[in-house]
Amino acid sequence: MYFASDNWAGAHRSIAERLLKESDGFAAAYGASDLDRRVERRFAEIFEREVTVLFVGTGTAANSLSLASVQRPGGITFCHSEAHVIADECGAPDFFSGARLIGVPGLEGKIDPEKLKEKIAAFPQTAIQHGRATAVTITQATEAGTVYSLSEIDEIAEIARKDKLPLHMDGARFANALVSLGVSPAEMTWKRGIDMLSFGGTKNGCWCAEAIIFFNPDKATEMPFIRKRAAQLFSKSRFIAAQFDAYLENDLWLDLARHANSMSDRLRSGIKASNASRLAWPTSANEVFAVIPKSAAKTAEEEGAKFYAWPVPPATPDLVGPDETLVRLVTSFATSEADVESFLGCLAG
Repeated sequence: MYFASDNWAGAHRSIAERLLKESDGFAAAYGASDLDRRVERRFAEIFEREVTVLFVGTGTAANSLSLASVQRPGGITFCHSEAHVIADECGAPDFFSGARLIGVPGLEGKIDPEKLKEKIAAFPQTAIQHGRATAVTITQATEAGTVYSLSEIDEIAEIARKDKLPLHMDGARFANALVSLGVSPAEMTWKRGIDMLSFGGTKNGCWCAEAIIFFNPDKATEMPFIRKRAAQLFSKSRFIAAQFDAYLENDLWLDLARHANSMSDRLRSGIKASNASRLAWPTSANEVFAVIPKSAAKTAEEEGAKFYAWPVPPATPDLVGPDETLVRLVTSFATSEADVESFLGCLAG
């Protein structure tokens, strides 16, 4: 019963086998192989336009280098106050870009558009003493397990566009959000006004595969230098490409995300039906936040379940009672129905 994180899951067999196949023979290094080029073309097909694709090894690198590419002196990037880039990346986006991240509040992991307008207005382009607005980043799916609707992305994009700010999407769980909305990759990104995407594969069955995608190649001319300086240009980059080759073939990536989401759906349904536990807030991807009795949490841990106790959001201080705890449960491509039923059984007592 592994619900601590989708990062705990291994690699899907098809991806592992593709890596093994690529381990034989020789190929051009530093992204120049035929495989690298083929996978780059595949991304263009998926997103229905010409794109620039740069492979990196971690989501932190993808986010940090994407944001570094659009920074200027005194730059400020706006994100949700609980976003991964500001809360869990050890200042890497600030380090690589020389800019600052400023959090914007909003319920259930989503930036409040009106609050974003206020934050941007506080840092005009002439504010030499305080710094100037240079970019906005949103997380899809969010750290709270929620998903921005297309109209919500439109609203954020319109605000960014009005102030001529590039809009980045942290897509560590991009596939989970995509299948949750039931739209195409193009519809959830550049057609909404997204300029750059951190396309995640690691959480969804890859071994170590992330990609930076620019939807306007003319804006990506400096990225190869930024990536190299950050030590993210892998000499044997074909092994990242090989993972994506298997990941994207026959829409495996979408099937894996659908499975993870469906396992979360089963958890949500079981928790809703419980007399002692409840959902903390609605989620729609592969993360579930639930308020459960402390005794049930202890039982689940004794049965071998892995999950994280989660801090109560400041906006809802009365969410959890004295004999209860808030937990985060994350499903993955490797989560089984038996895992879910076993955990729900622990809640039932």
